[in-house]
Amino acid sequence: MTDYFDSLETRSPEAREEALMQALPKQIAFAQSNSDYYRSILRDVDPAEVTSRSALAGLPVTRKSQLIELQRRNPPFGGLAAAPKESLARIYLSPGPIADPESHGADWFRFARALYAAGFRKGELLHNSFAYHFTPAGRMFESAAHALGCVVFPAGTGQTEAQIDAMRLLRPQGFAGTPDFLKIILARADELEVDLSCLRRALVSGGPLFPALRAMFDDREIQVLQCYGTADLGLVAYESEARDGLILDEQIIVEILRPGTGDPVANGEVGEVTVTLLNQEYPLIRFATGDLSAMMDGASPCGRTAPRIRGWMGRADQTTKVKGMFVHPEQVAAVLKNHPEIKRARLIVSLEEGADVMTLKCEAEEPLNTDAIAETIRIECKLRGGVEPVPSGALPNDGKVIEDTRGAT
Repeated sequence: MTDYFDSLETRSPEAREEALMQALPKQIAFAQSNSDYYRSILRDVDPAEVTSRSALAGLPVTRKSQLIELQRRNPPFGGLAAAPKESLARIYLSPGPIADPESHGADWFRFARALYAAGFRKGELLHNSFAYHFTPAGRMFESAAHALGCVVFPAGTGQTEAQIDAMRLLRPQGFAGTPDFLKIILARADELEVDLSCLRRALVSGGPLFPALRAMFDDREIQVLQCYGTADLGLVAYESEARDGLILDEQIIVEILRPGTGDPVANGEVGEVTVTLLNQEYPLIRFATGDLSAMMDGASPCGRTAPRIRGWMGRADQTTKVKGMFVHPEQVAAVLKNHPEIKRARLIVSLEEGADVMTLKCEAEEPLNTDAIAETIRIECKLRGGVEPVPSGALPNDGKVIEDTRGAT
């Protein structure tokens, strides 16, 4: 019988949604009062009126891609943090560079829930091969393991044979790291004839867990589950033993948005993962990660009732250069906003007789004025583009707004 990290995981969806919507206006008010950035961009917002997802959808989106410039102008956190840097436990610097805070307290990044779902329990030894320098991944998993009462070997990255030696000596039951690195460790251990049958479970992130790779781990009787998080947000979603989608963390509000917009998409449609974080030190509101995923219908067979996403499905930033000019998803979104008769669309960038060509493929339920749409493309993109109506359902459900086919063979 499955057990759970806490009672939050099995509460009714209605109770969860009510709790999140009750917390939302308080979080917005807190951000307005304590964060320079949110004080500015939410200055005309009455927090008491933001008590539903539809109201949340009216607030501005902050994209992760904006952080580099925001932090350059106002270091270290671009004015988004609500806690002064002097009060923090650690500051990290992820590639970009992007500065990320960690405050005091157990399991601040909230990964203990994911470790527990992966089968980790008190007293077990976790071999943690996530990085311990510059970025927070190593600390995320270590603090989570400590919250469960696990013991941690801080392996960090690289040094494959040294890590195998440590495993041979210490006999860890669990592993945390990327799926590819676990594969490398096991393969090299086989070559060295080192027995690593002590490993019974792993929680992986930072790379795709392909079905063939999972099957290889299963053949070794290692239960490998995956989770998804970011340095800014901590845990976003995690896999349970049901292996049926990734279950959302209990302390976040997730929207899936059409790339380049602030508009939520329907369940099942691929879009950009956007998170409102109920965190007092870093109160991120409608923070768009740049990652693509889709909401799933129903609840996990494991009994956890939180919504699920399909996992990482690519990147939302599809900016491309056409005839020497950048074309952004936001520009395509502006075209669609001017023509609500278009239900779905994709801008195809191709190469014809050595020249860049743009074609907006559009799904609609009624005849389209292609000349008017083409003129809007010219205005919004500063480039000319054709318009091609296509049948409903003809465009793939993969979150792409711009598809550059110029490199296709």
